[in-house]
Amino acid sequence: MDAGASGAPRDETDLRTDDTGHRVRGGEPSEESGDHSDRGAHGDRRSRGDHDDHDHHRSRWPLIAAAGAAGLYAGFGIYIFGRETDVGPSVVGVPLAVLGTIVLLGGVAGWVEQAFLAPARDARPGPTSRRSYVSTTLLFLATDVSTFGALFVYYFFVRIGTWPPEELPPLVGSLVVVNTALLLTSSVTLHYAHEALEGDNRRRFLGLLGTTLALGIVFLAGQAYEYYEFVATEGFSLSSGVFGSAFFGLTGLHGLHVTLGVLGIATLCWRALRGHYGPDRDTSIATVSLYWHFVDFVWVFLVVVLYVGASVSA
Repeated sequence: MDAGASGAPRDETDLRTDDTGHRVRGGEPSEESGDHSDRGAHGDRRSRGDHDDHDHHRSRWPLIAAAGAAGLYAGFGIYIFGRETDVGPSVVGVPLAVLGTIVLLGGVAGWVEQAFLAPARDARPGPTSRRSYVSTTLLFLATDVSTFGALFVYYFFVRIGTWPPEELPPLVGSLVVVNTALLLTSSVTLHYAHEALEGDNRRRFLGLLGTTLALGIVFLAGQAYEYYEFVATEGFSLSSGVFGSAFFGLTGLHGLHVTLGVLGIATLCWRALRGHYGPDRDTSIATVSLYWHFVDFVWVFLVVVLYVGASVSA
């Protein structure tokens, strides 16, 4: 005898208990399906999950962002090459770099909208694979190492020539020490914010996440002030020889990454204030944390090699 003929109300036979202890119907997602959820092999959410995963993997935004980054780097390279060799017009690189920056930011904005904001507005989000997001983030960071590596190789070639360069300004001062302390502290606060979330301490989580955002913004302000001091006071700029191009190329690229990280953390804060995260719903926190820790590590390496290394050997 089937369920319909058993006399039991359908509302009761179709009820199940989800991971959070709430009772929901068999065809509905749990109230806190979470970013950890990887259902779909046998569960009743298979069709929705497959559809969402299919749409996610067909996203055009990573490709757009990659094209923008390529335009930015190519334009920057053409500008430097033109200025240093006079082989071609360096001015051609400027509009290409500007256009690449616009496309890159547009691609990142589209990705943030699709991966972070759209799920936040969806009252019944489909399952999202935590492992997939984390693996993709690690893959992106691996390619980013190549980007920074190319500029570091350029700097090391600069060091092979006549050293120290005449345009070398005083690099190591209180400002770079403070900026480094700010960025390292922000990694600590973000780490413990994630731990607070996993411990279901919402107040501590929000406080530490907001502190991380504030530290990132202050770091960017400090780097902008450092640029002002170098350009206005020291007369040291991007056009100040090969060392100037290497210095502003590396610190500028890092500043761009910090800016994108600050935007990501701001998005996390926006969602956190609306209660979108929990102990089992933290994939966005995990992926942005990976990115932010990577940016901090690159800054430490940059300070040791570019700031301290250049000053000690001068």
